[in-house]
Amino acid sequence: MLSRTADHLFWMARYMERAENTARMLDVNYQTALLPQSEAVAEQGWRGLLSISELSGDYASRYGDIDARSVMNFMVSDEKNPSSIVRCLHAARENARAVRGALTTEVWETTNQTWLEFNRMLRDSAFERDPGPLYEWVKFRSHLSRGVQVGTMLQDEALHFVRIGTFLERSDNTARLLDVKFHAVESDFYGAAEARDQEYDFYHWSAILRSVSGFEVYRKVYRNVIQPEKVAELLILRPDMPRSLAACMNEVVVNLSLVASEQSSETLRRAGRLRADLEYGRIDEILATGLHAYLTQFLDRVGALGLGISRDFLVAVH
Repeated sequence: MLSRTADHLFWMARYMERAENTARMLDVNYQTALLPQSEAVAEQGWRGLLSISELSGDYASRYGDIDARSVMNFMVSDEKNPSSIVRCLHAARENARAVRGALTTEVWETTNQTWLEFNRMLRDSAFERDPGPLYEWVKFRSHLSRGVQVGTMLQDEALHFVRIGTFLERSDNTARLLDVKFHAVESDFYGAAEARDQEYDFYHWSAILRSVSGFEVYRKVYRNVIQPEKVAELLILRPDMPRSLAACMNEVVVNLSLVASEQSSETLRRAGRLRADLEYGRIDEILATGLHAYLTQFLDRVGALGLGISRDFLVAVH
């Protein structure tokens, strides 16, 4: 496959996944903000969302003080924000258009219609009236996009690069979410949980799980009250949890091995090493050495893996 074609497919998938991840975080923050809480707590939630995407400085320089409506506008419809949903969906559509011949009609029409319909919804001010349905719609369209890809595309190199892009982006987002959210309540790991409002804790950890569609999964797997260390285990080490780090790296390694060449052997080795560390890791060891340090190192390794994939297969680093 031509490197330019692989590049467009890889980034088409990453941008669509990024749009969904942004919608997930915004939706959970929006729903949580409706609960009774102080202004300081509410502001911290929106500040954390900007931190996850590493956009705190960009937001501050253009909007100043943090408030819910400004953050949502910045993350949804601000075309100057490269990680906003509108920019991600546009980038996904443009990458798809560039390799129209490598996609099935269903994949192209789904991606193109998502972009057109999203802009119509913004013009109709549906987002201004009630952001919730828009976030659900973005998630649904991302699900539809993945389903159409798997259901209609030939299982060749084109699909493999799409899947690599999807799961590399997903692993990065899950790690960022965990790092920021756990850091916000890190006192829970140091015996201070008794002094906290148990109801607040329940909603906080529930929100983290719901942001990755993991609340029902958690209940099915652990069948007990929500505990921080169990949340971390589910989202890091469980290979049967679709958005966990372990599940994402499994998919990356499987698809990377199917397109591997002699020049990509080192990239494949690094991916396999990262998967092995997750496969044989233990949550008590991770927490003992420090969750923040572990996730920071994971993000560094995923970033290096992305650079390796770009160097071995793609035309440029975006």
